Amino acid sequence: MITSIFSKSKPINFIIVAVYVALLFVITNYSLLFSTLNTGFYTLLNGVITLFLIFLLDFIVSKNNLTQRNSYAIMTFGLLFGMFPEAMTHLDLLLSTLFILFALRRLISLHSKLNIKKKLFDAAFWVAIASLFFFWSILFFALVIVALIYYSQNDFKNIIIPFIGVATAVVLLVMFNIIVYDVYFRPSDFERYASLDFTAYNSKESILKFTVLFSSFVWSFIYYFRIIPDKNKKLKPSYFIIAWASVIAILVAIISPVKNGSEYLFLFVPFSIIMANYIEVISERRFKEVFIALLVLTPIISLLL
Repeated sequence: MITSIFSKSKPINFIIVAVYVALLFVITNYSLLFSTLNTGFYTLLNGVITLFLIFLLDFIVSKNNLTQRNSYAIMTFGLLFGMFPEAMTHLDLLLSTLFILFALRRLISLHSKLNIKKKLFDAAFWVAIASLFFFWSILFFALVIVALIYYSQNDFKNIIIPFIGVATAVVLLVMFNIIVYDVYFRPSDFERYASLDFTAYNSKESILKFTVLFSSFVWSFIYYFRIIPDKNKKLKPSYFIIAWASVIAILVAIISPVKNGSEYLFLFVPFSIIMANYIEVISERRFKEVFIALLVLTPIISLLL
């Protein structure tokens, strides 16, 4: 039933996902929303960014034909927030994810062969800005290199442009620091904390969530590569960029100093697109429902553990 509702791309589907995530956000952050005015404001900002991420994902997918005309991507995106509601509580991660999504949007749109230099500059710039909020998101700069390999390997000017984009972000940071703090750089500008301590995952709830997440991801990822050869030749590089984005997102989560589930926020977008492509090719309707039911029931079961 769930998959049949989202099998078509309709405005009502976006509203359903947005309402679900909004209710989830209010339940998760109820005490913070109605505490002090300052805390309530920043908590509400988290909610606004979360909802905007849903809109941006839907726009990118439909604009670049990354799936068929359905709403499976935003459906999966919303269900992932249900599994990891902690992802809605970290403003720095939400902002960093937002800017990475801006960069991903520019890289995916390179298939049009229009304004390649501008898009490469924008993508590198947004990745650099994202790293100011969460340092390890700088690893997504590798996506720009991947895009260069697919689209501009023979143009030396295009190779230089992404680095100019990063330099521009650094210059803006220096200007901001001089105006506000009267220094060129602050220690907090490039905090490089990392952790490989996974003891926080040592609970029944975490084990269940990560088992479902990674089993679903690996299964759909394998099928994702099987269907890429059948895709439009012009769009194939975009699908590979999505795949690389998911790999980098997992790497970022592994070394992240935060270990409460929110570190996988960067994986939500590429995983949602990969999952949507997989659901499209499943011919057995019941299997589709079981697959989605896992994502629906996991947070419910985890509360009972």
